[in-house]
Amino acid sequence: MEQSALLQRVGHISLERNPALLEHAQQRAESVQNRIADQITSFAGSMWFVYIHIIWFSCWIGFGVEKYPYGLLTMIVSLEAIFLSTFVMISQNRADAKRQVIADQQWQTVKEEDKQNEELLDLSNQILELTKAIHSFTSPGSDQTEKAAP
Repeated sequence: MEQSALLQRVGHISLERNPALLEHAQQRAESVQNRIADQITSFAGSMWFVYIHIIWFSCWIGFGVEKYPYGLLTMIVSLEAIFLSTFVMISQNRADAKRQVIADQQWQTVKEEDKQNEELLDLSNQILELTKAIHSFTSPGSDQTEKAAP
């Protein structure tokens, strides 16, 4: 509900995705392994994942699939934890790669802006020199205005 209120307030603003991130996502989507890892990570980070586990554990214990101390269940959950921690690291690596793409693009922008600033500074210096030359030519008491006067 909070998100919809926010969207109503800023709905008139056009949100354009970062082109570097779009390209990165497209390159990532080309790999089957990346798509599978992204889907697993997305599902494992959802409430559906939690609900399924609550139902699974409740049924396992409630129907008496095995006796306490639930050795098989413990082994299954431990193996799942190992794989899920791997997917968490994959997700972190993906987030780091996105941040690096953004940082690289921002660095390129900074370099381009620095070059533009240097060009603007050169133009400003040229304008200043031309302004000084015009003032020296038109200021009273200069040799050139005296020569032009009758």
